[in-house]
Amino acid sequence: MKQRLLNGVTVTLLCLAGMTPLQSSADTLSRIRGSSAINLGYLPNASPFTSTVDGKASGYAIELCNLIAERVKAQTQLTNLAVHYVEVAQDNGLDDVRQGKIDLLCTPGVETLAARKSVSFSVPVFTAGLTAVVRKDAPNDLIRVLNGEVAHTGPTWRGTINQGLSHHTYVVMVGGVTEQWIHERIKTLGVIADVITVKNFAEGIDLIAQKKASAFFADRRVLLSYAEKSNAANELQVLDTLYDFAPIAMAVDRQDEDFRLMVDSALSSVYRSGEILNIYAKYFGGTNEVNAMLFKLYSLP
Repeated sequence: MKQRLLNGVTVTLLCLAGMTPLQSSADTLSRIRGSSAINLGYLPNASPFTSTVDGKASGYAIELCNLIAERVKAQTQLTNLAVHYVEVAQDNGLDDVRQGKIDLLCTPGVETLAARKSVSFSVPVFTAGLTAVVRKDAPNDLIRVLNGEVAHTGPTWRGTINQGLSHHTYVVMVGGVTEQWIHERIKTLGVIADVITVKNFAEGIDLIAQKKASAFFADRRVLLSYAEKSNAANELQVLDTLYDFAPIAMAVDRQDEDFRLMVDSALSSVYRSGEILNIYAKYFGGTNEVNAMLFKLYSLP
């Protein structure tokens, strides 16, 4: 189930379609030493993980990347190390990593076999949970089914099975694993439904707000963030029900284990110290025992 979740944070959050293997870029640490700079890529519209605020990179994953940059600075002894945050396009993030245009992609995504043909990943930085945002005035049958309840309360004939999910339009991020997930679910359930793909979260939220689609499936934390910012915030609801889970991580050069080790060492140190819980709470409104347990699990000894 882990590889059926949302795009990145790409959760995902990055398009993996059409990627072909390329020659690996030069050694990352050598490149950093040569330029006295580290280039950290991020999506500017993937709040609360990464975003651009007042012209600067911001978000949960950006804070983690700042700590990684400090580890690189200390271990390379580059006291004048410049940290450059580079905005990347939705479709280009992983390509930019493998071509050496960026040293690390801060915006996390789901580690899939397709992605691992071109890049490697850090230890997980978050556990994503797939859910949906709908309008508060959505049909009761739809909301009941999405919440795991029985849509039809009367006699159940063949024609009423999965009725609550039929004849609706659903939204997912283009090219991500959620797109595959929703098509598989529709096929398995035998319902008649349309699927719309979007390139960013704001576009998906707008389709729901404007009643052009019935439900937008993505990571719950991201949906909450964008729904709250919407002009139609009072008309939207993000469901509590989670349909799937997957750890998401940062992409690094596929053939550079030394740099990957440095990234994992920095993250593991933050996890073991408990500092990660303060950073997590800052962006996600608190932590619990499950969060603490997962970060201990993700850290390397």
